[in-house]
Amino acid sequence: MKFTDSPKYKDNIILKLTFEFAVEIVKYSERLDKNQKYVIAKQILRSGTSIGANVKESQNAESNRDFIHKLKIALKEADELEYWLFICNEVTTYENADYLIEKLTVLRKILNKIISSTKLLNS
Repeated sequence: MKFTDSPKYKDNIILKLTFEFAVEIVKYSERLDKNQKYVIAKQILRSGTSIGANVKESQNAESNRDFIHKLKIALKEADELEYWLFICNEVTTYENADYLIEKLTVLRKILNKIISSTKLLNS
């Protein structure tokens, strides 16, 4: 069974989006690897897949505070990933990453909205 077909995740938009994004990150990193851009590829792979892993982990949070904390970690990973992708865009021998930056911006907006909504529910 595929992750995105699982009933547990099918209706959870942020899980679906972060998983799909992680798959794109893996593919992008593999292309960098093939072009011997190992160090950057590894950083992008680590931070880019960590976003979805932290969102997934947040689904089993022990409290709303823990839930928010895990999503904030995902946002920190997104910030780091953005840094590496900007570097790729500046170095002419690297594949352009604009499409990933655009998707990352959408994910960050959704994560920020979930965090702010959860905080409002707790106040």
